[in-house]
Amino acid sequence: MASYNYSTTSSELSTPRSSSPASVNSRSSSTTISKRMSLSGRRMSGFNPMQSVDTSALEAQMKMAALDGLRGYSQDHYAVVKQYRTTDYVPKNQAGGYQVIREPAWNKGTSFSPDERISKNLTGLIPHVLESLETQCMRAMRMINSRGTNVDKYLYLSSLKANNTDLFYRLLIDNVEQLMPLVYTPTIGDVCLQYSTLYTRPEALYISIKQRKSIPTILRNWPYPNPSICVVTDGSRILGLGDLGVNGVGISIGKLALYTGAAGIHPEQTLPIVLDCGTANESNLRDPLYLGLRQKRVSSDVALEFMDEFMAAVKEVYPDMLVQFEDFETEKAFQYLERYKKEKCFNDDIQGTGAVVLAGYIGAVNLSGVPIEDQKLVFMGAGSAGVGVAKQVMEYYTRRGLSEQAARDKFYLVDTKGLVTRDRGDKLAAHKQIFARTDNNGHQFHSLEEVIEYVKPTALIGLTATFGVFTESVVRALKSSVDAGGLGRRPILFPLSNPLTKAECTFEQAITWTEGSVIFASGSPFSPFTMKSGDMINTFYPNQGNNVYVFPGLGLGAILAKASRVTDAMVYTSADALSGCLNREEIKMGLIYPKIERVRDASVVVAREVMKAARREGVSMLPEETWVEWEEWGDVALTAWIKKQVYDPKW
Repeated sequence: MASYNYSTTSSELSTPRSSSPASVNSRSSSTTISKRMSLSGRRMSGFNPMQSVDTSALEAQMKMAALDGLRGYSQDHYAVVKQYRTTDYVPKNQAGGYQVIREPAWNKGTSFSPDERISKNLTGLIPHVLESLETQCMRAMRMINSRGTNVDKYLYLSSLKANNTDLFYRLLIDNVEQLMPLVYTPTIGDVCLQYSTLYTRPEALYISIKQRKSIPTILRNWPYPNPSICVVTDGSRILGLGDLGVNGVGISIGKLALYTGAAGIHPEQTLPIVLDCGTANESNLRDPLYLGLRQKRVSSDVALEFMDEFMAAVKEVYPDMLVQFEDFETEKAFQYLERYKKEKCFNDDIQGTGAVVLAGYIGAVNLSGVPIEDQKLVFMGAGSAGVGVAKQVMEYYTRRGLSEQAARDKFYLVDTKGLVTRDRGDKLAAHKQIFARTDNNGHQFHSLEEVIEYVKPTALIGLTATFGVFTESVVRALKSSVDAGGLGRRPILFPLSNPLTKAECTFEQAITWTEGSVIFASGSPFSPFTMKSGDMINTFYPNQGNNVYVFPGLGLGAILAKASRVTDAMVYTSADALSGCLNREEIKMGLIYPKIERVRDASVVVAREVMKAARREGVSMLPEETWVEWEEWGDVALTAWIKKQVYDPKW
């Protein structure tokens, strides 16, 4: 904007004495104008015309526009990617030199034998030392322990997996208690938040909706033929972190690492997938490093069409592959599970979470001293996980003789608006309606404290992804309602949200506020807590209701049984099997889940019982003569067969 300077010095102003009468009026007029201009100049000298403009917002808007390379396009048609050659991979028995070292599935690091070093042309390409797998694990653990943050430890493990698959999984299997929280929750949540920044190499299939007509081609590009299981997400609801878009692929990668580490599904049989439908996450859209589509997430109808195309492509390319849905937003999660229930798929957020909580609940009821007929449950959180868990636990009661209505009456669901009732005045989502109360006599209960006072529950389950929602007053009210029922009764408290920053309460708080009487299970790991009471010092051990106790064994059982689909009975059986996996030491410690270091033992049991359920349900495609042999010799024979099928890296 141009600026003008107006002088106001007296020497430059006209005066009547220096002018003729004819020019006086003219000069007088110009003097008036000059004075006006002079006054204006005084006002403008301190005026900044951009002062009221938010330049930072304008700059951000311009940067956003520069990043949006899809702006202005209207895409109604999608091209088909045509590839004109197939990828030729060198067979393992023909590979040599760096072809061996740079293939993580073949690389043994410093454990190649002298003969292998000669036959595979490795002489001089690796240090002249011969080490055992145990020594390599020792080095790796030293490196992990030297890292300062959990994300740094995750990045080291990720690099190790990309370099030497067997070493990574040997390390994970032998140190599962320490490393599982790094490979999956809670660390994976932080990794997903930063995935586009941390990205160094591809680890999954990235299927963009822009290439929706080329899904079969994309699936065929996966380097390992005939995967047995995939974990697929659209990133729309990652843990309790919301819509992360393509960054949510970390959840698929981490989940499949546990299918291998916890159940022994071979890593070459696993396939992580992310469906990129855009994102509603403004931070991602503004991030110049974001790896996904820089557009708003597509509508539910378009997303459903895309999912139909994906499932059809899977059936065409990998007809025997089990599909596990992961971290889809609530409405989609229920919709897809119902829509594809006749396909070979399941949803871990709904069914897996439900099964692992059910297994813990079975154990908790046995320890609680509260008869089944007196049990009442309040669920704080009525999303896909909350309703999925409630439906699974409801089956526990119907299988014990209660009618469906009597079983349903034991459940009270609470969301952000309070107790879920039919007459609350809002439009309930379809998945909530099954548990909506009709016996509230027109009263509405808006807070968790009000609900507990009204219901007087024996169990409180949290799936809210809201840290600290189980306050001291809430937990003490739960204990009081249980104590009122008689001596020897114990409250059940399951704050199940992940990661730790989303947990409804901590283990220490739960023990302190209930004077140690609580039966506790959480979604994230907590350390044991020691509390002094008088002259007594007691150490309490937390239970982690982690889905890793169920989904690896469920997946393994479905794969080994060659199940044509995953039935509700198979899911329930996985929970029932897990509840019976405790050993003598774990029972004496008051645990309701096995110790995490025994997760592979539990997975074998779960897989065995799931296989038997698949046989009973008529969905196992294994040869008849195979089942005849197992039915003759029983669990010993089937367990031995399962153990022969699992991946257990040793050199």
